[in-house]
Amino acid sequence: MEDIVGQSESQQSAASAGQESAGNWNIDLLLDVELPVSVSFGNSEMQLKEVLKLEPGSVIELDKSVNDPVTIIVNHKPIAKGEVVMIDGNYGVRILEVESAADRIRSLG
Repeated sequence: MEDIVGQSESQQSAASAGQESAGNWNIDLLLDVELPVSVSFGNSEMQLKEVLKLEPGSVIELDKSVNDPVTIIVNHKPIAKGEVVMIDGNYGVRILEVESAADRIRSLG
C-alpha cells in the first residue's frame, strides 16, 4: 500500500537511509578540495583619474604600516593574521594568529 505522497514503505526506507547517510557524511571527502588563498597587505581608495594615471614606477600608499600584520584570506574570507617573511627568495607568511574554528565556520554564513 502506498502512503499519501505516493511512495511505498521500501521507497521511504531507502529515502530515510539516504538522508541519514547524507547527515552523517564524512568530512574526509572535502579535505582534498583546493581553495584560493591570498594575502592582503592593505587597502587604498583612488579616484578614477588617479587610477588612469598609474604607470610603471607609480606607488600606491596603503592603509597599513610596514610592521602591521597582513591578512590571510581563504576562499574570500579572512581567517588569520601573519607577518611577511622571505623563503629562498620568495615571499611567505608566518602565521601569528588564527581565528577559532567556530568563527571560521560562522563566517561561511
